[in-house]
Amino acid sequence: MAPDALPKADAYVWQSDIRQLVAVAKVNRLDIGLLKGINEQRDDLLSNTMGFVQDFPANNALLWGARGTGKSSLVKAVHGTVIERGHDLGLVEIHREDIADLPFLMAFLAQIDRHFIIFSDDLAFEGGESTYKSLKAALEGGIEGRPDNIVFYATSNRRHLMPRQMMENERSTAINPSETTEETVSLSDRFGLWIGFHSIDQDTYLEMIDEYVEFINIKADGIDIRHEALAWSVGRGSRSGRVAWQFITDLAARTKTSLRR
Repeated sequence: MAPDALPKADAYVWQSDIRQLVAVAKVNRLDIGLLKGINEQRDDLLSNTMGFVQDFPANNALLWGARGTGKSSLVKAVHGTVIERGHDLGLVEIHREDIADLPFLMAFLAQIDRHFIIFSDDLAFEGGESTYKSLKAALEGGIEGRPDNIVFYATSNRRHLMPRQMMENERSTAINPSETTEETVSLSDRFGLWIGFHSIDQDTYLEMIDEYVEFINIKADGIDIRHEALAWSVGRGSRSGRVAWQFITDLAARTKTSLRR
């Protein structure tokens, strides 16, 4: 596909089998105001993204931390917020298993007069993989540098994108162990902005529930929503934005409430 043949859309998914970007008809995102307990993370990523679309310097961003804490939801919510503010910003998702295509994808998007976030969700590398070296090179951009119209955002459960065992194994078999450790750790260093996500407390969890109920306008007469929400979190062994949304989905089904806005 030639750059000028790319259809205009808010978001795309990279399909490696056909080596093309496929437009997404509707992005599955939440309103940024519904993301509770991550105010500092929200402000940091939104500030970086607003600077980017206004042609100021911006960093690649790594959102790391526990599962279900709102990392990917925040990326999509920030993208939607920037569009609502009148800026032309494309979101391009590339799957982890296709990360070797990243240099090609970046070179393709660099030819288009538009700002893009390239987004990889749940990015991590396992023992024996070498594609992380391609990612390092792509994020630096080689001798030409990273294209001015592209930033790369990734989410991961690992701060350094690799399991500790992999880093230790490479270190133990290297001629110069310290250099190998520096190489694996330096992958995450390619992200100038590190944003950490952690488990939320009970008050924040219940605040999420209340906000969802109000936003979706769930009529739950006779249901002790807070009590049931707490029992739901206990049953799943955690409190997070994902657990809160799963409870709301169940509550909406029981009260015959549509989640479509």
